[in-house]
Amino acid sequence: MKRIFITFEGIEGCGKSTQSRLLKEFLEESGVPVMHTREPGGPKISEEIRKILLSNDNAEMVPETELLLYMASRSQHTAEWIIPALDEGKLVISDRYYDSTLAYQGAARKLDRSIIDVITKFATYNLVPDLTILIDLPAEKGLSRIHVDVADRLESESMDFHRKVREGFLDLANEEKERYLIVDGTGSIDEIHSQIISAVKTRFLS
Repeated sequence: MKRIFITFEGIEGCGKSTQSRLLKEFLEESGVPVMHTREPGGPKISEEIRKILLSNDNAEMVPETELLLYMASRSQHTAEWIIPALDEGKLVISDRYYDSTLAYQGAARKLDRSIIDVITKFATYNLVPDLTILIDLPAEKGLSRIHVDVADRLESESMDFHRKVREGFLDLANEEKERYLIVDGTGSIDEIHSQIISAVKTRFLS
């Protein structure tokens, strides 16, 4: 099997984490070697950066710092975990990757896209997902699934911010139609899972 890298994207509360785990379980049951991971996070250094990024104690963080911290976490994650797993022949699934930076720090924070693109290529060693699954959901619906008392720094942003994030993801999906699969996040867990399985089978397992 050729190297396969699948990423899941979407706004907060869209269900991508659940769906990425369900895909992992399906593939393992099918005998496919899989590594499942997340961003920000993964290896120890990346998880430590995650704590800084999501802590509500860091509300004063400026967008430029946020961008660079995400990229630092991603660089370690890609070099230490993702590329080695792909080289070992594992199918890698990541709950978020660089498209989240383009949507959150680019579309919503309004940071320069050209700067983000340059740093992204450097931080990812030019690694591009083979398939990106966007679980699309209105911001109001996604945020309604998150309890205010446990919301992290990003989840606590305004509704307008999360609407811009959603628009950013949809714009990216329109730019890269071949790489993206858009799934309606208002469907049931089983309905969404079935659509994803069908697409993965068609693209990679047929």
